[in-house]
Amino acid sequence: MPDGNDTAGIQPAVRVLSGIGDVAAAVWDACAGSYNPFLSHAFLSALEDSGAVTAKSGWLPRHLVVEDSTGRVVGAMPLYLKGHSYGEYVFDWAWADAYDRAGGSYFPKLLSAVPFTPVPGPRMLIRPGADGPAVEEVLAGGVASLVKRLGVSSAHVNFLPRAQWERLGEFGFLQRTGLQYHWSNRGYADFDGFLAALSSRKRKAIRKERREVAESGLTIRRLTGDAIEDRHWDAFFQFYTDTSDRKWGSPYLNRRFFALLGSRLAERVLLVVVERDGTPVAGALNLIGDDALYGRNWGCVEEYRFLHFEACYYQAIEFAIERGLATVEAGAQGPHKLQRGYLPVETYSAHLIADPGLSDAVGDFLVRERRQVGMEKQMLEAESPFRQEG
Repeated sequence: MPDGNDTAGIQPAVRVLSGIGDVAAAVWDACAGSYNPFLSHAFLSALEDSGAVTAKSGWLPRHLVVEDSTGRVVGAMPLYLKGHSYGEYVFDWAWADAYDRAGGSYFPKLLSAVPFTPVPGPRMLIRPGADGPAVEEVLAGGVASLVKRLGVSSAHVNFLPRAQWERLGEFGFLQRTGLQYHWSNRGYADFDGFLAALSSRKRKAIRKERREVAESGLTIRRLTGDAIEDRHWDAFFQFYTDTSDRKWGSPYLNRRFFALLGSRLAERVLLVVVERDGTPVAGALNLIGDDALYGRNWGCVEEYRFLHFEACYYQAIEFAIERGLATVEAGAQGPHKLQRGYLPVETYSAHLIADPGLSDAVGDFLVRERRQVGMEKQMLEAESPFRQEG
């Protein structure tokens, strides 16, 4: 584990921010880049400014920034002090329970992630031109130092790229894998081109699903930018809260968050709106990256067969093909996505646990779990809906 010694001209002290507003948007975004909108200052500030991410909600911002010898920010890391494990999607409830039963206190803990969404992306954000490995070492050391300074049980880095996962493994973080389902654009000219790549049975099933939705009398519109009006956000928030109430008991996000998202990132939003006789009845929220479409939230107030698949999966695929995007990320859960062209991909998380006993126990578990995840991925790939070549 790095000990904070000066590395390649980078100041050893990592600055801890009490909120994303403590750093200028241009400075943060110079490190985050434009590839993934969830890492942008605009998105993270919308979470904080709306009150969705606060100490009261169990998400206390403690972002890290690293400065070089001139005071220029060359690295950053979204980081939160968590009072629970909700809204993370890499589940550690069993670890918390075991530690509490052994007389420890698992919460609070540190978490580097995008709140309330399992979107993969870099967590150690490096300014172009900076010494990437050196900045990563300082950030990893900063996390470890903060664990000690705050006296918390652990630090977790969720849904990071494999290269950063391996890098943190070198610094003593435990390594975990999981699975998500992503659709890949193989240069399709249109949706029919995608269907042609599927087996006959899967192709017919999708066409049947889409036909039934098309014949239901619903109108489906894909809205971005200025085309998304307040009334659309009002309707979508109703769908979102209704679904959250039924699935989780309470929604993570509030109406103000969606207002800020619309005002700060409208061009990065794809809102699929489903209407019946001009009245919205369902919607799906996506964010647009430089080369990927990220499907996130869905909700409805009227049930229609196959509408979820149409609004969340097929509309996203059509949009990605039209925009020339390489990937649609549909998030975690649901082998049903496999039958609709979304294939399993590994996800990665890294975990630093202060207590040696708990760390050893979790480390042993993760060795077995990684093998299981690998076997599950192979089994799912064998069920691929795509035609076998040759």
